[in-house]
Amino acid sequence: MTIRVIIVDDQAMVRAGFAALLSAQADIDVVGEAPDGRQGVEVSRHTHPDVVLMDVRMPEMDGLAAAREILNPPPGLERRPKVLMLTTFDVDDYVYEALRAGASGFLLKDAPPADLIAAVRVVAAGEALLAPSVTRRLIADFAAQRPVPRRNPALRLSGLTPRETEVLELIARGLSNQEIADRLILAEQTVKTHIGRVLAKLDLRDRAQAVIFAYESGLVAPGDAG
Repeated sequence: MTIRVIIVDDQAMVRAGFAALLSAQADIDVVGEAPDGRQGVEVSRHTHPDVVLMDVRMPEMDGLAAAREILNPPPGLERRPKVLMLTTFDVDDYVYEALRAGASGFLLKDAPPADLIAAVRVVAAGEALLAPSVTRRLIADFAAQRPVPRRNPALRLSGLTPRETEVLELIARGLSNQEIADRLILAEQTVKTHIGRVLAKLDLRDRAQAVIFAYESGLVAPGDAG
């Protein structure tokens, strides 16, 4: 099945480079481009992509506002693509807010080409791009910059089994499914089953929202050891 992608970035050379790279893949089809968030929303609604590559900072409408509109469409537009935020190294609260809004993760613009291709495939498959160590650190930074009251996790997490709570904590620490399996001495498929149950019980869209929930519920605190 071909993955339909649109690229939203105010730099024409970035759009052209990403489009050339992705279009060369047999399983990826670039179906549209836009130079700002407002046009990105319109292109998304007309082309029905599977994945939107969204720059964080753009004129007219920034990537955060555009991601919110795409991920919360008006009645009658039920299709929701996956949104992958594109950013430079010195990111800010925009990315954290985008994850809270439902984006599936973010990727540094200077990442190797193979990482971009893999990222598109990962989010298209319904996973969140949260495994790289830089992402773990940045999400912890965002949480540290936006402190929330430490609540009793039992009030928010009481529907989870002890094992599911443990899996959620390890997701928030940035461990991959295989790393969680190794840590808990479980089969990787069993870990996937636990993650599916965690998302369903907490009514979370994907792994990215699970990380945000874990920080905001107080289950994991910034700076906790992995």
